[in-house]
Parts: sequence; structure tokens; C-alpha cells
Amino acid sequence: MAHIIVVGNEKGGAGKSTVSMHVATALARLGHKVSALDLDLRQRTMARYAENRLTFLQKAGLDLPSASCHDLPEIDPAALRPGENIYDHRLSAAVSQLEPDSDFILIDCPGSHTRLSQVAHSLADTLITPLNDSFIDFDLLAQTDTTGEKILRPSVYSEMVWSARQLRAQAGLKPIDWVVMRNRVATQRMVNKEKMERAIKMLSERLGFRVAPGFSERVIFRELFPRGLTLLDLKDIGVKQLNISNVAARQELRDMMKALNLPGVKITF
Repeated sequence: MAHIIVVGNEKGGAGKSTVSMHVATALARLGHKVSALDLDLRQRTMARYAENRLTFLQKAGLDLPSASCHDLPEIDPAALRPGENIYDHRLSAAVSQLEPDSDFILIDCPGSHTRLSQVAHSLADTLITPLNDSFIDFDLLAQTDTTGEKILRPSVYSEMVWSARQLRAQAGLKPIDWVVMRNRVATQRMVNKEKMERAIKMLSERLGFRVAPGFSERVIFRELFPRGLTLLDLKDIGVKQLNISNVAARQELRDMMKALNLPGVKITF
């Protein structure tokens, strides 16, 4: 069966689609068959990223390894039994269709709580939660005291992940490997950065997630989206010499992929 990777949290602007595209493309470049689903049916950032990639590669005459992005299939409402949710069926139908020909299925969730997102989390073998290095974003996982040093209680998103874990346990499925990714981390040493590091470490022990490095804030990511490219594609489009920032960003991607520890994946880039 395909290994299902879900990228989600309930807050926009954390870099979910950038992480999704880079993870999916990295896996494709490593020789794996990757299918992708964008559950943000309104904004469709991940789907637009994939569409931009297809358009750019066609115009440039390039054939680069890519994930295959799919829409959710339509379901006839008349086929539903009383009380059944149409979105549950659309997602399960999509996964069933993609599993036979996929090594990995990557699901990019919207930055809000939706029925689709909730169901997707219960399907996750690996759950990646990008988190900006800020206590505003940390509040999505847990509430702290006024100093940011003491965790008071889990927040809504953590409770949703806990419910997803319970559903998987009841179904006899293996536990979710939850990875919280510290994203957009400042390069300089700061008091807030150190407080965040301590708070996330404490919370990881309490909630049972792993902490992985993400991407620093870099201009390159805003430049890649319109062409649908990732850091791994730069040399293939004629960039002969990467600048220091791009080299550092590629190393961050390498570290991130290693930290995910996905089954059967050997990092060779």
C-alpha cells in the first residue's frame, strides 16, 4: 500500500504548500511514484503550484521528475446512505484510485478546520505540521503562560490529531508518525527563538511528535512558485552556480527529508 503523507495544520501562511511541493518533488526525483491531492478546494495553492510546473516544463521543453497532482473525484449524492458525508467518500475514492500505482500519496490540507482535513489526518502514516517560529503559531498546538515557558493545555489542532490517532488505533492501523517542522526560522540567535525551541521540545514529549528542521525565510521560494519549480530543479533549468543562500536552502531540504525518515527513501541529492 502507498505510504500516505499529510501536510497540515489549521493556520495559513506556515508554508504547507511549499513543503508539500518540495517533499513530493524530492521523492519523485529519488525514483518514487508520487501522487498528490490538494484539499484546499478554494485556494488550491498546491494544485496551482503543480499546474505552474507543467506549464513551465512544457514551454521549456523539459521533462523533470514530478509528482502527479489529482482532483478529488465527484460522487453522486444519490449514492450516499443517510448520514454519510460526501467529502468522506470523495477522499476515500481518490486514495483508493491512487494507491495501486503510487509509492507515496501526499495530501496538502487547507489552513483551516474542514471535514476533508479531519478525515485526511486519520489517513496519515506520516503527518507533517509546518510551524512558523512564533508563539502566535505555537498557540495552534498548545496554550502557554504569559512567559511562554509553561505549557498550560493542548490546543484545538493537537486535540484533532489526538482524535485521528484514536480512530487509527480503533481501526487497527499503525500509529501516525507526527513530525512538527520548525519553518521560517530566523538565522540569527534570538531570545524568542530559544524560547520556542524549549517550548516545542517540552510539547513534543507531552504530545508525542518528532521535531524536524524546516526552511528558513528566503526570497527564492517566492520566485520558484510561478514556474512550479523547487530547489532541486535549479541546475536543470540552467543555473550553473548556486548562490550561498540557495546552497543553504538545498541543505535544509536535505536535512528535512532525512528527518522525515520515510520508508524506503534513501537521500542521494
